[in-house]
Order: sequence, then structure tokens, then C-alpha cells
Amino acid sequence: MKVLLLNGSPHAKGNTALALQEMANVFEKREIDAEIIHVGGKDIRGCIACNGCAKKGKCVFDDIVNEIAPKFEEADGLVVGSPVYYASANATLIALLDRLFYSTSFDKTMKVGASVVAARRGGLSATFDELNKYFTISSMPVASSQYWNSVHGRGPGEATQDLEGMQVMRELAENMAFLMKSIALGKEKYGLPEKEERIVTNFIR
Repeated sequence: MKVLLLNGSPHAKGNTALALQEMANVFEKREIDAEIIHVGGKDIRGCIACNGCAKKGKCVFDDIVNEIAPKFEEADGLVVGSPVYYASANATLIALLDRLFYSTSFDKTMKVGASVVAARRGGLSATFDELNKYFTISSMPVASSQYWNSVHGRGPGEATQDLEGMQVMRELAENMAFLMKSIALGKEKYGLPEKEERIVTNFIR
């Protein structure tokens, strides 16, 4: 099994990275391949709603989004980590996620998702909720822990002093590992849930 972890912080070795590494250590103990990709320092532009991906099968902007897409398709789970900026996620990460989820046509049903956030003090819950929306629009179960998936720390390395936060990361990884393995067994026995033909409406017709 495989989990893809995206570090949306500009700082490759900051507190978001520490939280993700704490999870990766647990995944590897559970014999789940964990790959951490640092995306927060990349130059990633936002989606322009051109729908070119529908024709090309990938985003028209050929950058790290298209590199991550096949890894996401292969993975059983996706963890998205971000620092908190003005009570929301890093804009670079949001640009990546908008394009990654919109431009990929593969079925994401029952891939397990989890978001992880790091902050000096406030805005954690708002950012956590923001990131989870990518999963809940894609039929992806969301893994949870004993508390909201967050760590506190400002300077590099300070998150390690948040003993509760790091424990939350470990339990999140344990729960996510269990959920992914359980879903794999369920898919073998029952297959994926049946889907109706999709109905798409708007507010004027």
C-alpha cells in the first residue's frame, strides 16, 4: 500500500514537515510505503478554468501538478499538510490542489484523505476544514485522530515540543493505516460502492 504526503509549506524542514514525518514513521512501521513531496516552495499557478485538461488528459500547465497526478492515482491515501496563513492554507498549496483534483479524471472513491496543519497559535481549525473539502467532494473517506489534526510551533523544530500534537499525528497515521487496509479488504469482497449517473445542476435551471 502507498500513501502520498504533500508538504505545502515553503519551508522544507519546518513544522509541517515534522508533522508529516511523524506520520510517515508510523506508516513505515505498518509496512505502508510513504512518500513525502515538498510542494510549498514551487512556483505553481492557479487554475484558469480553461477545461483544457478534459482534452489533454492532464493540466495544460505542465509542472509538478502533472508529476504528482500519477502518484496520486496509484496511492491508497493522500495526506495534505499546510502552515496557517491568515486562518487559511498556503496559497501555493491551494493552487496545486485545485488543479490536481480538477484535472485528474481517475476515480478517487475510497482513497483515504487526511489534512494536517501547523501554526504558531490560531487559524488551525479553519485551515483543517478548508483542506478537507477536497476529499469530501471526491468520495474520499477522511481519516481522523483523537483531536483535530494540528500542531503548534513557530520556529523550525518547535512542533516537537507540542507533545499532544505529535501524538495526534501518530494516532492519525495509525487510524489512516487501519482504514486503508480495511477498505482494501472491503474492495476485495464487495467492490466499490455503486454509483448513479451523475446529475449536475445550477441555481438558474
